[in-house]
Amino acid sequence: MNWTLGNNWYLFLLLLLPLLGIIMVYYLKWKNGRKRIFAEVRFQEELFEKKSKFSKILPLLYLLGTLFLILSIVDVLSGSEEIKTKQKMNNVIFLLDVSNSMNAQDIAPNRLDEAKNIIINTMGKMKNDKVGIVVFAGEASSIMPLTTDFTAAETYLGGVETNIVKTQGTDFLKALQTVTEKFKNIPKGARTVIMLSDGEDNEGNEKAAIKLASKEGISIITVGIGSEEGAPIPEYVFGQLMGYKTDLAGETVISKRQDLALKNIASQTDGTYVDGNNLDNATTQIIDGLRKSTSSSESSVQSNNAIHYYQYFLALSILFFMIIFLFNPKKDFNL
Repeated sequence: MNWTLGNNWYLFLLLLLPLLGIIMVYYLKWKNGRKRIFAEVRFQEELFEKKSKFSKILPLLYLLGTLFLILSIVDVLSGSEEIKTKQKMNNVIFLLDVSNSMNAQDIAPNRLDEAKNIIINTMGKMKNDKVGIVVFAGEASSIMPLTTDFTAAETYLGGVETNIVKTQGTDFLKALQTVTEKFKNIPKGARTVIMLSDGEDNEGNEKAAIKLASKEGISIITVGIGSEEGAPIPEYVFGQLMGYKTDLAGETVISKRQDLALKNIASQTDGTYVDGNNLDNATTQIIDGLRKSTSSSESSVQSNNAIHYYQYFLALSILFFMIIFLFNPKKDFNL
């Protein structure tokens, strides 16, 4: 039987035993008092039936029968037990760059869609893992908490566009600060981030981001998306292409993948850098990286398959009451 804290409340039923003992004592006093009222002590042997030796152990039999009856009830009410299990799992947050440069179409159909497809394919090969999604540009925002519901994750990804974050840019530090907040209930060393970005570090805070990740025990797998040749950055208004981003001189801006920062972040946080321009290869490399960082996590579950012994306690209780019934001459509470 599993005597856990929750089941201990049922053990208050054992207070019935001293209560029953007190009742027996007062009953005997009352009975003897009535006999003295009826006749003097010297006449009682002639007037009242002599007690059998068995009657002397009746109180003990009643108490034992009640004790085992209570124990059988406690065991039946204790319908579950806590089982601790260890399983291999990852706690993964996909950190998705949604800056305007992710609209560049040097990777078909564009960098952002390629990143989302990589996330979906990766989740399709994950097992027993929890995933969350944080999007970032000049600021960061969590759009999905850590969950095992991969279907919900795909739904969230379907609505991600570059305009989901109002402040543009690429701020790795703010991205990691948001991730750290999401990981606050996850042990250090069991935290993994998959960062998908074209690597343009507009804020220049790569080193600060690495320092924060190292302090918080976060391993980062970086995925670089985009070509070295680059492509112009489309500008959309209400979903309609209005032209391409230009600089102050009116020249079209060509966005190229900058993988130096991504490689530094991965190497200094015990992660892996992945070339994200090939969907299948990228997915395979990410899964390999996750396997290296997989940790054992201990979890407790309530099982309804607890081992019960109530039938033995109940059998003993019935045995004592049967003895009382069979050997008590008057078949009543004869004390």
